[in-house]
Amino acid sequence: MIDFDAYVKYSRPGPRYTSYPTALEFSQNFSYESYVNELKNRDKSRPLSLYLHLPFCRSACYFCGCNVIYTSKEDKKERYIDYIAKELEILSTHLDCSAPVLQLHFGGGTPTFYNASQLDQIIKLIKAKFKNFSPEAEISCEIDPRFLNEDQIKVLTSHGFNRVSFGVQDFNEKVQKEIHRIQPYEITQNAVNLALKYGINSINMDLIYGLPYQTLQSFQTTLDKALTLNPDRLAVFNYAHVPWIKKSMRKFDETTLPTPRTKLEILKYTIEFFTQNGYKMIGMDHFAKPDDELFAALANGTLHRNFQGYTTKGGADLIGIGVTSIGECVRHYAQNHKDMDEYEKAIDSGLLPYSRGVLLNDEDLLRKEVIMNLMSNFALDISDIEAKFAINFKQHFKNELEEAKVFSEFVDINDTKIQVNQTGAMLIRNIAMCFDEYMVKFKDSKNSFSKTI
Repeated sequence: MIDFDAYVKYSRPGPRYTSYPTALEFSQNFSYESYVNELKNRDKSRPLSLYLHLPFCRSACYFCGCNVIYTSKEDKKERYIDYIAKELEILSTHLDCSAPVLQLHFGGGTPTFYNASQLDQIIKLIKAKFKNFSPEAEISCEIDPRFLNEDQIKVLTSHGFNRVSFGVQDFNEKVQKEIHRIQPYEITQNAVNLALKYGINSINMDLIYGLPYQTLQSFQTTLDKALTLNPDRLAVFNYAHVPWIKKSMRKFDETTLPTPRTKLEILKYTIEFFTQNGYKMIGMDHFAKPDDELFAALANGTLHRNFQGYTTKGGADLIGIGVTSIGECVRHYAQNHKDMDEYEKAIDSGLLPYSRGVLLNDEDLLRKEVIMNLMSNFALDISDIEAKFAINFKQHFKNELEEAKVFSEFVDINDTKIQVNQTGAMLIRNIAMCFDEYMVKFKDSKNSFSKTI
């Protein structure tokens, strides 16, 4: 039996660790010239992963923390395609585009806010520059089921898209109304059926817990309905309430948000529910069927975490394309301009739309390896880290291991391994924070990160 009241004391602001160092460490200290130099001199033996950000949505979903632009104007979308073409042209002068592409992901925004013809045009622009797609490439698209038709699915599958991720969040009508996203079950069901009809072999579904008016009972119903659609994967995210960043979140009456105790009860039930129904927990917020490649990656310790969540493509350099997108290579993170005017201005000047980033030092690389292993696999092979980085782990992380003792009932630490148990998985962000040397700057800050619980 879990003592939820005891868990609540661990609820504090903390990173989700889609990167390390986190985006709060990005700055212009990593200059444009340094970024371009990194692209030109990257390890040519490493394949590529491409992320394209399509930022437009018709209206706001109040829970959303993504960088989006609300519009109903076709000319804005067409203009953006023109700038994507220009960005790709500039990128190809700094990056060897002949490397194998292992992954392409369309995110947003609402990628399927673009019609079939526009999607076809965008994909052709990318494939004109990146011609070496691996036969095993994962080609995926985030989809709002409210904006999907048969012509769009036809275009996606004709270009080799083999994975889609449907945004659902919650099936409860009261919750949907409050978050400004009315999406009846039948709309999601129709979208899933369309994907299956055209041979999409991997379907993910996104749910969020911690939204206004959610209860354990209401979310149980959402999980039951999600299961009837038989997704291959599910991502069940903890709602990140950051109203100081996202004004739309200020529309929520905070008294209607579930308490940390209720959120823990929902998470515990979710883990048990999917485990009992044939799914395996992957990392802190994903579930997959045993025949999914995520499950295999977890089993052999090759699971990787990045800005798109969990992936099996850990050996690839991520190149971000489009406004606000983020790239990740071995030694750096790089983010494009968030502001559309700044994005266009840079491209019009013949420059990549780079805004800020961070160049990782040796200590960053070490701690990134530790934190991402914990976040992905709930475990760390200490002897492997010692061999790879030529350190004595217990000496190097003496203070961190002392800090981690507060989690001793959730984590087993011996001379060769760190292993987080099943209940500790619900606190994995807190545990990973022990090894984050930047967290000391945010010790007293309440408006830097969402709460871990």
